[in-house]
Amino acid sequence: MTDHKPTILFVCNSNKGKSQMAAALLEAEAPGKFTVESAGTKAAVGEAVNQQAATSLAEIGADMLAGTLTQLTEEAMRAADRVVVVGGAKLPEVDGVEVERWETGEPSERGIEGEERMNLIRDEIRERVQKLAQSY
Repeated sequence: MTDHKPTILFVCNSNKGKSQMAAALLEAEAPGKFTVESAGTKAAVGEAVNQQAATSLAEIGADMLAGTLTQLTEEAMRAADRVVVVGGAKLPEVDGVEVERWETGEPSERGIEGEERMNLIRDEIRERVQKLAQSY
């Protein structure tokens, strides 16, 4: 009997920030427990991950610098055991695929910018990732 590692697919718009953060946080929270993927609905393929987000994660021991920006596909959605949209990205409907949405606050709407903004986003995503990891 083989142990099935659930595949978790995190999605955001560009795949440069929130979905990469969630993926790296889950890898750090539960190493080896999941197959973790991330993608973007309008992925900035060929670009680097958001440096501010990467710095924020590094402060708590998580690493997203090796993340590769990937365009979301129907195949990736079907292959995942769980699809989680981090933020407001609009996803295509795919028959048989349930999508979970994590609405995230936007600190810049409250006048919070820079490092403080990114740390607030990181902490919100981290809390949800911890709950996800504990649910398996």
